[in-house]
Amino acid sequence: MKIMLWLVLAVALVVNISSSFVIDDNTRQAMVSVATGVIALACGVTLFVKREKRT
Repeated sequence: MKIMLWLVLAVALVVNISSSFVIDDNTRQAMVSVATGVIALACGVTLFVKREKRT
């Protein structure tokens, strides 16, 4: 599960960064950026919540 979350997080970050270079339409680029940003934040929060607690 965690490996899948890390993979989705990495792909979302790469797509988010590269979307500004690849997509020319400002509206479409903004929608892709917002969508991948939400996905990246969701994966990050889930990984933070699921982390192993150190005692």
